[in-house]
Amino acid sequence: MKLRTRRNAVKAASLALAGTLLAGCGLSSGSPVPLEVAPGAIKPVPELQGETFTVGSKAFTEQIVLGYIAEFTLAAAGADVRDLTSIVGSSTARNALVSDQIDVLWDYTGTSWIAYNGNAEPIPDAQQQFQAVKKQDLQRNGVAWTAIDYQVDNTYAFAVNRQAAQRLGIDKVSEIPKVLAERPEEGTFCVETEFATRNDGLPGVEETYGFKADPSKVKVLSDGSIYQATADGTCTFGEVFTTDGRIEALDLHVLEDDKKFFPRYNIGLTTRDELLKRYPQLTGIFEKVSAKLDNQDLMRMNAQVDVDGRDPADVARDWMAEEGLVTIPGK
Repeated sequence: MKLRTRRNAVKAASLALAGTLLAGCGLSSGSPVPLEVAPGAIKPVPELQGETFTVGSKAFTEQIVLGYIAEFTLAAAGADVRDLTSIVGSSTARNALVSDQIDVLWDYTGTSWIAYNGNAEPIPDAQQQFQAVKKQDLQRNGVAWTAIDYQVDNTYAFAVNRQAAQRLGIDKVSEIPKVLAERPEEGTFCVETEFATRNDGLPGVEETYGFKADPSKVKVLSDGSIYQATADGTCTFGEVFTTDGRIEALDLHVLEDDKKFFPRYNIGLTTRDELLKRYPQLTGIFEKVSAKLDNQDLMRMNAQVDVDGRDPADVARDWMAEEGLVTIPGK
């Protein structure tokens, strides 16, 4: 599965540069948390007060929002926090965690299983996938997973626009072969480069669901272009990611992966094992977040950034305040 570098960063270039490797220097030391929060359901934790944690994230919208959620969680618990969100590249972010340059990072089980640990076959069951990732990452990399969120699964999917859904009467991926057989002119696909060729992308979908797309009707686009091209009807079937805010904004209809082909991409908090042993209280405070956060929440937050142009830190803090996890000073 492709690493989760598949969306454009929404921060200014200067913030993105803060997350790249500097020649001979590693990552920058980070910056202060951009907004203040006060305790809510997340209460001060004596063991964390005055301790410093550097929070990292990858350089796409959802990850940046999750990074700020982690920062506000730690700040409400009384920790001192450094902001190192928007690290360019999944491998760079993971290496920063392993090498002690950042301390916590929300990550995806599918990414760890396939990209970091080199497994070829995903595990369809979410809990079994998490347990396998948790065991392997700990043994191989000294990385501990905690506060797993099964309500969030940012995996691949196919979407069609509403007109196509109604015209073709399609709701499931298993119905694509019938469409191709009866209406071959509708068999257009918009996908990313890697998805078009990898076994865990389009070729694997074709094998699992028993169809073969006409290569002349497979358009390879950037992921940002795919959403608009699907909405416009340039392609009937577009490769999307299930928590992307553009799905709702463009009124796209996501097809059910009824044979459960795509890997699970549940999120969990990752940290170094020695750090989690030193501060086991991290599990408790981040489980409060996992209990609240689901796909619809992330989709709405992603849309507020990508569609409405809001700052991801504002979006993250507002969601946490709405859920009662933190309070906003002066309000």
